[in-house]
Amino acid sequence: MTKMDNPPKTELVTLDIEGPICRITLNRESKYNAMNVQMITELCDLFDWTAQRSVGATGNLVDEDGNQYLRIIVFSGAGKHFCAGADINMMRDAGANSPEENRQDSARLDRLFNGLWSHPCFTIGSITGVALGGGAGLVACLDHVIATDNVKIALSEGKLGILPAVIGPYVYRRLGSACFRRLAMQASRIGAQEALRTGFIEQVVNTPEDLAQSVNNLIDEVMTTGPCAVSLAKELTLGFDRWTGSDEELRNFTLDFTSRMRGSDEGQEGLSSFLEKRDANWKS
Repeated sequence: MTKMDNPPKTELVTLDIEGPICRITLNRESKYNAMNVQMITELCDLFDWTAQRSVGATGNLVDEDGNQYLRIIVFSGAGKHFCAGADINMMRDAGANSPEENRQDSARLDRLFNGLWSHPCFTIGSITGVALGGGAGLVACLDHVIATDNVKIALSEGKLGILPAVIGPYVYRRLGSACFRRLAMQASRIGAQEALRTGFIEQVVNTPEDLAQSVNNLIDEVMTTGPCAVSLAKELTLGFDRWTGSDEELRNFTLDFTSRMRGSDEGQEGLSSFLEKRDANWKS
């Protein structure tokens, strides 16, 4: 049995793995990929399973059988729309839940968003149509988002008299304080150009064919980067986000981090390959 055997069984999300590339697709097209409890649970399980089978988590390019560990996640939605947010039935049921039941539902959502935001792989969003509420939260958790020019993104919770609290930390980190506050208050949809301007997404394309090509171009680029460096870049950023020490302590933290990377197997391979004018062992 290889390390890539026995992925979690799913019905509302599809998983496709080719070498170090994993594609996760929301597959509830008739409901615009709205998230219900089952879909959220399936996504949480897939994020955990793929994280454990990543180069960033294992420190190895391949397992004992020669199967490649994962380096990139491509995340998308089936059909015209990425994700219309929470399923209306789930939202209706929440109104009848006790505070403790609602807290449990929120904890499940937190596991979902944190699992994507902290994933060891480089995560790419391939986004079309709408990304509303929780769908916008998923977008905010991705490392690089490419969207078609018809995309509409909204922190739409305010229209229902609630707030984007669980997705808030991730959207806040992506957009900054003022922009997050404005979009949470407006709760209205923004188009591709405003999403690009505010930093919600990184790239806009015109057609599905352009989208696929842009995703493949980005995959090619990321595959030239040390996979452990990708994962540790997230750890480094988190260290900056949470830093409460002095400036001198921060500088010492970066010195320790650099020394750790240079002394690692990947760091030694990267420096050696550069000096020897050859490709590093993680390059295709």
